[in-house]
Amino acid sequence: MTIPYNYIAIEGNIGAGKTTLATRMSQQFNSRLILEQFEDNSFLPKFYEDPSRYAFPLELSFLADRFQQLKSKLAIQDMFHPNTIADYFILKSLIFAKKTLSSEEFTLYSRLFSIIENALPKPDLLVYLYLDISRLQSNIRTRGRVYEQKIEDDYLQKIQEGYLDYIKQQQGLRVLLIDTNKLDFVAHQEDYDQLISIIMQEYPVGIHRITPR
Repeated sequence: MTIPYNYIAIEGNIGAGKTTLATRMSQQFNSRLILEQFEDNSFLPKFYEDPSRYAFPLELSFLADRFQQLKSKLAIQDMFHPNTIADYFILKSLIFAKKTLSSEEFTLYSRLFSIIENALPKPDLLVYLYLDISRLQSNIRTRGRVYEQKIEDDYLQKIQEGYLDYIKQQQGLRVLLIDTNKLDFVAHQEDYDQLISIIMQEYPVGIHRITPR
């Protein structure tokens, strides 16, 4: 099985399994892997303690880090890894910022984002892993990051809605929206294989909603 896309971005809410899936796929298909370096962001634990104070510097720092990483990685040809799989897409910067910033801050942020977005290539396939809030919270508790344990359902719901609203507006992007509520692709090989089978198909540009059985 070969990947029919040069650049795949795996997206989803907090705890959806983006990094796990991207890492495993890159190993299976010998693809270049781009992982978001969010744990190095010193503003993140502070944001969860005091969102109103640290939202703007957090979102700006994330945007700068993501842009720098994607710009440098995607600009280089890798003859040993013809495909690239990332566990995020730059769009997440705008989605999270819209939910965390004031209207004045978001207006300024949006101007910066539009400049940065146009300077980066779009993925050939954007995969969104959809999970219900209860499943997301279960995954968050299981992985045990201390600063994530206070994330509320309402915050996760807002982020989920932000992603889905953005996806609905896309016309020139190939998007695969997969309901993974009935899958456990971490613990069960057959679930992982089913998910890979779905992703490896060739899709036309547009939104494709898949609910595995």
